Amino acid sequence: MENHSKYMQEHFSEFAKIRRDIHQHPELGYEEHRTSAIIEQLLKAWGYEVHTGYGTTGLVGVLKKGNGTRKIGIRADMDALPIRETTNLPYSSVHDNVMHACGHDGHTTMLLAAAKYLAEQGDFSGTLNLIFQPAEESLGGAKKMMDDGLFKDHPCDAIFGMHNAPGFPQGQLLFRDGPAMSSSDYVTITINGVGGHGAHPHLAKDPIVAAASIIMALQTIVSREVNPSHLAIITIGAINAGHINNVIPQKAVLKLSVRSLNAEVRALLENRIKALVHAQAESFGVQADVLYERGYPVLVNSLNETDFARNAAIEFTGKDNVVPQTPARLGSEDFAFMLEEVPGCYLFIGNGDGNQEGACAVHNPNYDFNDKNLVNGGAFWAYLAERYLNHAE
Repeated sequence: MENHSKYMQEHFSEFAKIRRDIHQHPELGYEEHRTSAIIEQLLKAWGYEVHTGYGTTGLVGVLKKGNGTRKIGIRADMDALPIRETTNLPYSSVHDNVMHACGHDGHTTMLLAAAKYLAEQGDFSGTLNLIFQPAEESLGGAKKMMDDGLFKDHPCDAIFGMHNAPGFPQGQLLFRDGPAMSSSDYVTITINGVGGHGAHPHLAKDPIVAAASIIMALQTIVSREVNPSHLAIITIGAINAGHINNVIPQKAVLKLSVRSLNAEVRALLENRIKALVHAQAESFGVQADVLYERGYPVLVNSLNETDFARNAAIEFTGKDNVVPQTPARLGSEDFAFMLEEVPGCYLFIGNGDGNQEGACAVHNPNYDFNDKNLVNGGAFWAYLAERYLNHAE
């Protein structure tokens, strides 16, 4: 454990330089060509087999040692967000309206730090699959990599991922077995009525009145149809209809975000939203079309793999720096697709709290990844990989 952290400290300036270079040159989902090329060059220099072309810009670095049969996968995401950076850091984004506002530059570099250590000093017997994924931010890069044969070509017995967590002490490791992050679905409801003059509403079929009733009725699904012990969220984030005060418009459009922590609840929400919207629309004499788009599924951490990672974290950093069962998060992650196919664990690492560096929330133009976690996160990945591959089956 001391060796892992000592190594990361000794190479800190090298890893920080990589992270800040990636931060300065952010790329959106499926456009991470420069980032992917840097990763490929480094991995090859360190002795990894590199396999490209997964999910457009995704790649896998493979390192085998000894005759062990265990195979571990560790994933990092690479993409940035369409946000204009306002940090004024010397390594701020050179691309207007594109920045690493979620720390994927740090996630990538933590895994690269572990990769270098494991290549040079790694004590393990088995196969290491390091997965660098594009397009996590609502574009489903994980699913695209899987569709391109990720786990068929590089089978894994277990897979692990990590995300930074502003608001928690820097370096603290947080775990949760079972449902850990919510599903995220998107709904567009288009209500088609009959437009008319505001002075003659009886000659029109008002989609705005129908929309208002639908909005209020939607609230009853969670409050009256979902078991109160199960989390469910229906948020109406946008309503667009009309443009002038004395004209009844032809159409109204609602946009919804729907989240849950349970696959059965997720299905219930979809079925009841569709049924309620159509029934409400009929009662007002208008027509409603419901476009229900399933996004990321519930992220479910498998018990055994989470226990393994949690115990490794306690050994690595001490129980006082580990949260063994953190509350579920209502954000979503496409790592959930990978966990549907391979058992594993998605954990969090504190990026800083209070007045600490790194406390700014993600998806904020002032956010920056805490480079101290290149030591903590990189060392933990290296320790976890060795521990898993050397663990008796």
